[in-house]
Amino acid sequence: MNIAVFASHGGSDLQAIIDACKSGRLDAKVSVVISNNSKSMALKRAETSGIPAFHFSQKVIEDPQILEEAILKTLIDHNTQIIFLAGYLKKLGSSILKTYKNRVFNIHPSLLPKYGGKGMYGINVHEAVIKAGDTETGITIHRVDDCYDTGEIIAQKKVPVLAGDTAEILAARVLAQEHIFIVEVLSETIPGII
Repeated sequence: MNIAVFASHGGSDLQAIIDACKSGRLDAKVSVVISNNSKSMALKRAETSGIPAFHFSQKVIEDPQILEEAILKTLIDHNTQIIFLAGYLKKLGSSILKTYKNRVFNIHPSLLPKYGGKGMYGINVHEAVIKAGDTETGITIHRVDDCYDTGEIIAQKKVPVLAGDTAEILAARVLAQEHIFIVEVLSETIPGII
């Protein structure tokens, strides 16, 4: 399974996928990494692992249609079979979603449908969970459609919210579980549903 991973910042979920592929825990390879952030650690992680990596944003290609076509061509050129969004903060264009229909997945740091939608990413999600007084949160892997965080839920994992948690402490606990869960779902669940 050739996986294209999209990431905007740190790329620790990307690293978990790379490490699982290298160790044989995941029968797949990361064929290409795409980021909308030229300073993304995800691009550096890909480079270190010898994976083709590209920065695509409107800072590089101003016309959104041409930008989308360039991303799609890159995916096809690298024999992409599925796309995994691992902390990618941009919407994918309609031609990409159509070409890879039902084969685009995202990981989200809450139990969707709670705490999803535009602006609900990273620390924003964990702050909302703490503010609401929830006793559990979690991780959702879902198909990507043309709206934020509304696609079919593939798998979820619960993570406890502990007394005294700050958003930062909770974020670290959820992220540690993401690294395990992402590999489990990619190896066990997604191959059977694409």
